[in-house]
Amino acid sequence: MCRVYIFEVKPKRAERQRARELRAEGRSLKEIAASVGASLGSVSLWVRDVPLTAEQQRALAARDPTVSAVARARGQHIRSAQARAKRLAAQEDGRVIARSAPPEFAAACVLFWAEGSRCRNVVHMTNSDPALMAFFLRVVRGYFEISHDMVAASCNLFVDHVERQREIERFWLAVLCLPESCLRKSIVNVYSKHSKKLRKNKLPYGTCRLSIYSTYITQALYGAIQEIGGFEREEWLTL
Repeated sequence: MCRVYIFEVKPKRAERQRARELRAEGRSLKEIAASVGASLGSVSLWVRDVPLTAEQQRALAARDPTVSAVARARGQHIRSAQARAKRLAAQEDGRVIARSAPPEFAAACVLFWAEGSRCRNVVHMTNSDPALMAFFLRVVRGYFEISHDMVAASCNLFVDHVERQREIERFWLAVLCLPESCLRKSIVNVYSKHSKKLRKNKLPYGTCRLSIYSTYITQALYGAIQEIGGFEREEWLTL
């Protein structure tokens, strides 16, 4: 005698399969839950691995703005975590360089520590000493690949520099071995009524602000400074 076994599809399994089919069609979680008679939590678990096309995602966001808001928040969190991981990796590279580099690299890092501005993704260095500025850029160039489109230079001048402005700008470009394309608009300060122009000729070439636009180089220098100084500075990751 042959026995015949009849297996019934469990209701939950049938609901799950239907939910996945509806999701593949681009239906929202609320629509699927109402259609199959299940909770939102269950539907979310059942369809979480069902891929949606870009067009389906846009259609869902248009019908339900909360979907777009949640997706943006989730995406921002992921991007922030990835960017932080890259900054940490750059700092570790800087630490590695600092452990084996010659004294000139340590000197350049200390100069940046003392004279540079704090920014998460740009190296800002300002000074009136041409030799100092040339030394700093030369050393940094020796350890990192820096193209001219990553660099900007601007001058901070006083009124008595105005007649020599172009001369001074060309002077700094020559000192830093930079082309004219790296020059940014100069700032000309006026004397206050209390100064009596006593600052005249104190800084014959004013000051120069050098900017290197690179998150990697900025964070690598921060890592090297921390390695040299023997301290940790968490806020340099999140400036």
